[in-house]
Formats: sequence, C-alpha cells, structure tokens
Amino acid sequence: MDSQEHHPLHERLAPLLQELRALADQEQNNPDSLLLLLRELEAVHRDVQEGPFRQSLPENRQKLFSLLQTMEKSGGWPYIPRLQLRTFIDLLGQDSTGLAA
Repeated sequence: MDSQEHHPLHERLAPLLQELRALADQEQNNPDSLLLLLRELEAVHRDVQEGPFRQSLPENRQKLFSLLQTMEKSGGWPYIPRLQLRTFIDLLGQDSTGLAA
C-alpha cells in the first residue's frame, strides 16, 4: 500500500479524482469535452503550482534540498522527468564554490 493512501489529503482527493475519472469515461467519445477537461486540470495544476505550492517552499537551502530528495524518491514533480529532477538535486548538493565555477 502506498504511503499517500494514508495521508488525509489523499482521502479527501480520492472521491474527487474518482468523479473526474468517471466524467472522462462518460465523455470518452467526445474529444472536445475531454480537451476541455484536460485544459481545466492543467489550469488547476498551474494555479496550485504557482500559488500555494510555490509559497510553501522552504527558504532554507537544506530544507529545500530535503524536499527535493523526497519528491525524487516519491516519483518526481509532475511534468518534470525524474532524470532532470535528479540532476537538479545533484546541483543543489554541490557546494557554493562548485556552483560558481
């Protein structure tokens, strides 16, 4: 069982996600409706990413590095391939003189 399944937010999201999947299934032969659904989901993703998520990022370098490590271990950031995230983590792990070179 995935650790997310025990997270309170996951419990709140589960019925909403189920409803979205059911809606997609109902519209399976309607590409215009599915495109609208995808665009709306992307807009929500962008709103959360650029708003509450960005505001919640740690300002401390060590805490940010820890968060990125956790993200990498749990499947990465949506729309960012794991390889790129791994490279970003490696760069953050270098000392500041290595980054300046």
